[in-house]
Amino acid sequence: MVFKRFVEIGRVVLVTYGEHRGKLGVIVDVVDQNRVLVDGPQTGLPRQTINFKSLTLTPFKVKIQHGSRTGVVMKALEEKKIMEQWKNTLWYKKLCSRENRRKLGDFDRFKVMIAKKRKAAMVNGQVKKLKSLHTMK
Repeated sequence: MVFKRFVEIGRVVLVTYGEHRGKLGVIVDVVDQNRVLVDGPQTGLPRQTINFKSLTLTPFKVKIQHGSRTGVVMKALEEKKIMEQWKNTLWYKKLCSRENRRKLGDFDRFKVMIAKKRKAAMVNGQVKKLKSLHTMK
């Protein structure tokens, strides 16, 4: 398998662990073989060093210099419209749906379960089973 996403200056990353989980940032500098300096001015990610294990590389990349300041990173993100591209990806939509499901209450989870059962019954052609399920308005 050939790698297409490399740890490099300008690579847009997603934080997957810690206080700033779910925020996008840009690699500004490589500290050592375990950590990078990341800055995310558009998502509220402060400039900080983060371990590679807490990051996921995205396919997006911006052109910045080594050690660029926050303003330069912000301009580069705006020029390439990275946030709009990110919001159009299936990855972002899946993260949003997971977050919405996580926020559901008991009754909402119950309604989702009933809707799944109805859908499965319709797909499988079991009309009799469909009538026996709870009717919800």
